Amino acid sequence: MKRIPFLIFLLLGACLGPLMSRGQSKPESTADGLTLEQCITFALKNKPAVRQAQLDEEIGEREIRANLAGWLPQISAQYNLQHYLRMPITLFPNDAGVPTPRTIGVANTSNLLLQANQTIYNNDVLLASRAARFVRVRNDQNTLNVKINTVVTVSKAFYDILLTQEQLRILDEAIIRQEKQLKDAYAQYQQGLVDKTDYQRASISLGNTRSDRKRAQEAIHFKHTYLKELIGLQPENPLQLVFDRVQMEQNTLIDTTQGVSFGNRVELQQLQTQKQIQGLNINYFRWGFLPTVSAFANYNVVYQNNEFARLFTQTYPNSLAGLSVALPIFQGTRRIQNLRRAQLLDQRLDLDLSNTKSRISTEYDQALANYKSDLNEWNTTKNNVVLAEDVYRIIKLQYDEGIKTYLELITAETDLRTTQLNYFNALYQVLASKLDLQRAQGIVNVNY
Repeated sequence: MKRIPFLIFLLLGACLGPLMSRGQSKPESTADGLTLEQCITFALKNKPAVRQAQLDEEIGEREIRANLAGWLPQISAQYNLQHYLRMPITLFPNDAGVPTPRTIGVANTSNLLLQANQTIYNNDVLLASRAARFVRVRNDQNTLNVKINTVVTVSKAFYDILLTQEQLRILDEAIIRQEKQLKDAYAQYQQGLVDKTDYQRASISLGNTRSDRKRAQEAIHFKHTYLKELIGLQPENPLQLVFDRVQMEQNTLIDTTQGVSFGNRVELQQLQTQKQIQGLNINYFRWGFLPTVSAFANYNVVYQNNEFARLFTQTYPNSLAGLSVALPIFQGTRRIQNLRRAQLLDQRLDLDLSNTKSRISTEYDQALANYKSDLNEWNTTKNNVVLAEDVYRIIKLQYDEGIKTYLELITAETDLRTTQLNYFNALYQVLASKLDLQRAQGIVNVNY
């Protein structure tokens, strides 16, 4: 018998163990490195704006259910206890027909009222029933819009960090080259082969490059903090990024012949849903003259006695059931004014739809133009990098042989560094332009 509590404890542990382990699950690790897809997935789960939109969906669902509860029976109870400090007096005619003041009622009264009401027709509840589906769609569309913006902003921030990392790598390589050039120039100056201007120029170029690297190194800290904010990661948590440059270059292409489809844009879908809800509002005010019909049943338990101590010794119950019809006859033209206002709002939504289509068309043309120009610039800089590397290699060999001057070497090295930086700037721009074009086309993928 003593083993029974122990067995019960084991059974409870077996049942609660999975629940406790699930509740204490560790968050996703960000220190080992996140790809772009992993950053987006993390953001869609943890970004406050996304979670707020999802909570708004749940709040909206509760509001819908609260409004639809009007169709269910409404049951209430009311208790009342009263004592007359001074009894009411009413004039009654005596035997001679003369009105005579007389006391009526009892000093102490108590009653318990149970009331049930069932709505048969109500314009407010009918509107809630018809609008429920569109309200759910509107809330879903709001969440989708937040997710689209999250995917675009997180992707751009991710690319921006990678751009800065590549800038640091290029500047590190340039510093290594320039440090060697500085040593060579100083050695030649000590031997009297060149004057001190070559050594001074090398020192100036190296100082400028180190300054550029320091600026990029400081900027990357802020960009990491900004990306943490976008994906919903706490500032104290580490964040490392993983990327494949070849895959990034392959991701620059997009079908530019697809064109824009207005039906894919969530902004237009939101306006169309709002117009459907507005149509229901128009019918709501149009049908405002219809009566409100409900059935009711009451049961009332009454206690009356002049002596408080004997109040609950005798019961006088009563009950009733009936049908209630409330018909609005004249409301001071309020219903007409509300109807006219709803119709004007519907006309305004038509203008919003037309304006949004024009804005989407303009946005698409601009995004397409930016993408094509950025793609062309990226292809141009890609070829320029090959040429700049070849030019620097040849001039470096000629300088070592004494054919080229040090100024020409510095110019070639500066052109190489600038071309490499321009290449990654162009790559970032074409990736960002692709995101803008996808958003303009309404084809941003949010299913991660």
